[in-house]
Amino acid sequence: MSLQGAVWLVIALALVGANLPFLNQRWLALLPARGGVKPLWGRLVELVLLYFAVGAAALALEAHLGQIYPQRWEFYAITAAMFATLAFPGFVWRYLVRR
Repeated sequence: MSLQGAVWLVIALALVGANLPFLNQRWLALLPARGGVKPLWGRLVELVLLYFAVGAAALALEAHLGQIYPQRWEFYAITAAMFATLAFPGFVWRYLVRR
């Protein structure tokens, strides 16, 4: 896989992973929620778990393509903010769109 393909793959994974908690009523898209509805705190916990899962996939791709560059806390703060920004469409669809 080329570097450009890996970058686009990580961006696509981040977009899907950030919106997944808001687009379904299952825990991590596998187990049904009790009562059929997930609470907001559950969706936020899923968002954090999926942030780490996408980060692990990105780290694995980086290791596959070459040497892993060491990161400091600023990198993780920025990527967490970007992941939360990517989750905005799912949040709007779940909580702000009138049905």
